[in-house]
Amino acid sequence: MKAVRYWIGIGLTMGCLWFPTLALAGQYEKTPEGREFVREMAERYGFETERVSELLASAQRRDSILDAISRPAEKTLEWYEYRRIFMREERIGQGVEFLQQHQEAFERAENEYGVPAPVIAAIIGVETWYGTYKGKYRVLDALATLAFDYPPRSRFFRSELAQYLLMTREQGFDPLELTGSYAGAMGYGQFISSSYRHYAIDFDGDGVADILTNPVDAIGSVANYFRAHHWQPGGPVAEQVGNTLPESSRLLSRELKPEFTVNDYRQAGIVPEADVPDDADARAIRLVGEDEQQLWLTYHNFYVITRYNHSHLYAMAVHQLARALEARVEQAEIKDGVGNSS
Repeated sequence: MKAVRYWIGIGLTMGCLWFPTLALAGQYEKTPEGREFVREMAERYGFETERVSELLASAQRRDSILDAISRPAEKTLEWYEYRRIFMREERIGQGVEFLQQHQEAFERAENEYGVPAPVIAAIIGVETWYGTYKGKYRVLDALATLAFDYPPRSRFFRSELAQYLLMTREQGFDPLELTGSYAGAMGYGQFISSSYRHYAIDFDGDGVADILTNPVDAIGSVANYFRAHHWQPGGPVAEQVGNTLPESSRLLSRELKPEFTVNDYRQAGIVPEADVPDDADARAIRLVGEDEQQLWLTYHNFYVITRYNHSHLYAMAVHQLARALEARVEQAEIKDGVGNSS
């Protein structure tokens, strides 16, 4: 299953989440598409047709959802603007507190899945500010609005609506109660329904995979997601290099998946500092900084981060926040060590 993300961290859409437009009756159960959805859920998954019809009748269309999905920040902001949102002192400081508060869970996730604790924390920090802003849209409303009133992605969101009903049935959740982002993403790590079913785990052993209210399960689930997408333990993520590639260079690929190797960039005069073999996958990206353009060489693990959200701006924000969290934790440990030795 390929998880596809069409949303950004909750912090960027608070205007939509806290001040949604008036909900309108969707009456999706009366449309041909809605009736077909009801039939499919009954025949394919064994749902009662009456129950699914009732759920669709309860779903509300929200125009603010349609507005939000039409202007994702990854496509409207330059890197220096995007970076300001996440590389804030408050987000870094609270990330360190989150790491310390759940240290045992982070250490166990890193040991079992090979994903560094700062990377896991950075994902949760970018997505929901460590669980502070998980979204205020009712998931049923979000998915129904996009499934039936957003033609460009209706097939995808109709599938996610089906996955949502399956997930709530499996976990024993009330499908009318759960809230999330404008695209129906849920919990600390903002998993869409299909990702929830495939990657959410019961990391604290209480018998429920709860990433909605349980930070321990969320930490383990994010780590599980990254391992499933082939995170390479100990591998590099990205590094800034000399801005020597012309705009017309074929080595500046628009594809998220790396198409070239480190050796291709070495031959173009770009010498990475990371200890990576010549045949390692790599991709160069150019970002617009506040004062100058930046050239970054990104590696396999950077691509893995884009499996969470298909944007190199998003992946770079996660990478830089993770580095900042790691540095701050190290500083705290050194300070504590000095204090304890005196």
